[in-house]
Amino acid sequence: MYIHISYDEGIQEDSNIEAVIRKVCDEVSRVYGLEEDEMSILLCDNAKIHELNKEYRGIDRPTDVLSFALNEGDDYEGSEEEHHLLGDMIISLERTREQAIEYGHSFERELAYLTTHSCLHILGYDHMNDEDKKEMRTEEEFILGNLGYVREDAPYNE
Repeated sequence: MYIHISYDEGIQEDSNIEAVIRKVCDEVSRVYGLEEDEMSILLCDNAKIHELNKEYRGIDRPTDVLSFALNEGDDYEGSEEEHHLLGDMIISLERTREQAIEYGHSFERELAYLTTHSCLHILGYDHMNDEDKKEMRTEEEFILGNLGYVREDAPYNE
């Protein structure tokens, strides 16, 4: 998978953060056969993701990640080139740090989780009902487990 990582104004580039994101995207690509596909990722702070959450989802608060699938829906009729564009991911690095502390694990683990979570949303997974939530959590834990990001004490089960 080809990924394009960009940084919002005021966010400093960080090769360690990019390495975690690329590692997760490479695993998602391997598992789901997305070697020829592309995704764009914006790294930002809580203020920016709050603004975008309000604009696109009508929710007036910051969130951890936003996912926008480009080829959503059965009636999508883009070009062959566009079919390889999966979508856009926006991650608040500030919220990532806050949640790592809240959940009692490393920033790297939380970033890997949020990247996986967002990739799965872009691929069509959701957690709006219990059955879908269970399926998505199973997929998340599979990807994260393959990468060694295991939480035996308290896996994500929200």
